[in-house]
Amino acid sequence: MLEPDIGFFAVTIPAVIFAGISKGGFGSGVAFASASILAIYLDPGQALALMLPLLMLIDLATLKPYWRRWSWPDARLLILGGLPGVALGALLYRATDADLLRLLIGGISLAFVAWQMLRGRGWMREFASRLPPAAGLLAGAVAGFTSFVSHAGGPPAAVYLLSQRLGKTEFQATTVLTFWALNIAKFVPYAWLGMFTLDTARAGLLLAPFALLGAWLGVRAHHMVPERAFFALAHAMLTLTGLKLIWDALV
Repeated sequence: MLEPDIGFFAVTIPAVIFAGISKGGFGSGVAFASASILAIYLDPGQALALMLPLLMLIDLATLKPYWRRWSWPDARLLILGGLPGVALGALLYRATDADLLRLLIGGISLAFVAWQMLRGRGWMREFASRLPPAAGLLAGAVAGFTSFVSHAGGPPAAVYLLSQRLGKTEFQATTVLTFWALNIAKFVPYAWLGMFTLDTARAGLLLAPFALLGAWLGVRAHHMVPERAFFALAHAMLTLTGLKLIWDALV
């Protein structure tokens, strides 16, 4: 039973606003921190089901500011690759329990932080040339799968897009379009698996204004807030929540 009490809103409101800011202004890479945070407070399946309609609302709100500023060839590759990844996630979801989901979400959180730290320290070289289309399809497949099980499709998509030498706004617009399509694709299997409930629907309606507020803040912060400061906060959140989820899963 999902009870929207004071503790629930104290956790979910900041998480949802953060997701909106991330998706609206800084790519989708760390938006999944919100699902990680909610998975500490809620059953992981509930956390995923609660966040998906809110992420779709954020996608819809951020499409217009970035309309046609994306790289359509790159977005198309990621979407085409992502659909089989979503299907694989749906097939495997039935074989997982709550603790395995916590372990997956926590592991993905820590792996993302480690990858970003290695890149920031220069221990991982930037791509010397653009990755081929096959790499875009593969990145899309991984993004589709990780997006289904943890709303964490941003990192694999970013690996491919970073190799394409896109500008900041073109990169942002391409991630908005890609995950708008993949989140729509995820909705049907989420419903088929019975992940949506009346409780998650009610809670989602209460949180919808905060998702829109986050999206609005993110679009404006895209040109104002230093990326270093935003991602430093996001990485700290992901590290703490990832460790907590892994601890809960194992203990």
